[in-house]
Amino acid sequence: MIQLPFLENIDLEPLWSEEVDNKLAMKHYLLFANIHNHATAIVQRETLATALNHLSKLNIDYPIAELDNGSFERLSHKFREIQTGSDFENVNTTSGDDIIEVESDLLDFIRNSHDLLSNEESAPVVKLVNSLFFQAIKKGASDIHIETLEKKGEVRLRIDGALKKHLDIDKNITGLVISRIKVISNLDISEKRIPQDGRTQVTISGKTLDIRVSVLPTYYGERVVMRMLMQSDTIPTLQDLGFTEELTKDLNRLLTHPHGMILVTGPTGSGKSTTLHACLQHIATPNKNIITVEDPVEYNAENVNQIQVNSKVGLTFAAGLRSILRQDPDIIMVGEIRDSETADIALRSALTGHLMLSTLHTNDATSALSRLMDMGIEDFLLTSTLLGVLAQRLTRKLCNECKIPTSLAPTIISELSLPNIEYFKAVGCTGCDFTGYRGRQAVGELFVMNDRVKEMMKEGLNDHQIRIEMKRLGMKTIADKLKEMLIAGKTSYEEAVRIGIMED
Repeated sequence: MIQLPFLENIDLEPLWSEEVDNKLAMKHYLLFANIHNHATAIVQRETLATALNHLSKLNIDYPIAELDNGSFERLSHKFREIQTGSDFENVNTTSGDDIIEVESDLLDFIRNSHDLLSNEESAPVVKLVNSLFFQAIKKGASDIHIETLEKKGEVRLRIDGALKKHLDIDKNITGLVISRIKVISNLDISEKRIPQDGRTQVTISGKTLDIRVSVLPTYYGERVVMRMLMQSDTIPTLQDLGFTEELTKDLNRLLTHPHGMILVTGPTGSGKSTTLHACLQHIATPNKNIITVEDPVEYNAENVNQIQVNSKVGLTFAAGLRSILRQDPDIIMVGEIRDSETADIALRSALTGHLMLSTLHTNDATSALSRLMDMGIEDFLLTSTLLGVLAQRLTRKLCNECKIPTSLAPTIISELSLPNIEYFKAVGCTGCDFTGYRGRQAVGELFVMNDRVKEMMKEGLNDHQIRIEMKRLGMKTIADKLKEMLIAGKTSYEEAVRIGIMED
């Protein structure tokens, strides 16, 4: 009986050596690790004969150590992770035949691919992930959600701001899909206990996509959300966004100012970043130095210098903004004003001759005043630097192929002062993927800081009183724009309520 050194409850790191066929060794239950800086062959009692038999055929002279089952299993698992990772990296991700274009074909592929679960051949998993990206692009999705539930995995796509179920996948396959996504995002594939964030680029049918990846551990396993980020050629113009001609003209006028601050406000996912980038593209010329500090950089714009916030190394919005001011900028864009420090530096830089664009989380345009005051900004700074505030929402447009006429209740018509005409509601067809809606349009209200507002602020009026006065002077609110869309048959009453027709 051979007496081997026996190690218990030990956590070893795999030694993945080029001189050994590790895959073949793993099949024969033979692993390798460094013990006291010596390359060592690792075996376990149950499969000792198989392992030693394979070791005798290898041209290496390593000492041998025996591990208890738990420690051996742990090391074996780490080896499998490395193998899966290296398999994934060896598969070409950009070829056309790695994509399944039709959703029903993808479902059949998942149902019939028994080899999806075999670690020997990871190409089917690569094909599955590529197909998810391809179908998400085809459907115009902004996010892909992959969740691990109790008995299965689920993929959902966010299309036009609403999540829609895409397909179910086997729970075991979900783990492989998430591992594949981690590999292409340079994340730690063996770490499943802490949240991880990464980025990746995918080339699918000739189109390069930047993707932001967030992995979160949940009760039944990990969930991944992937946000599709746009390249500069997909940044819409101000006209494309869908704002009214009048609002676009007023916004253009504000953008011609050499210095001052323009804010875009609205809840998460209301298109604020897109509007800011559309504004930047509108004013970008070769004789201007434009610098942004964003979290994350959502649009990759060629004619703009973009800084990515990185709080791990202390690069916050405030720190980034301070550095930008030493770079001789003409126009500065700060992704979001989150705290009083950023607000103060932003407003002071607008005061000293820079055009400053940023976003703020408020429900309407006039609330930005009280929000900034709550952050400790003095009135005089606001009145002398703020040029205007654009509040916006994204409203889903009804699908023209399947919308049907409907009538609104008399109480709704009187409450919203609507005309008693025919309205439309969502139904759903193949053209709109059975959602009833197709595409989105931005609706906004532009609050311009004029002399009347400055007077009201000096008199100590609050933002609600200023709002009432601005409406009296002709400011069109988001609710007004929603009414116009409703009357024109572009959206449904349900969508208008979701966006905020009742909030005025």
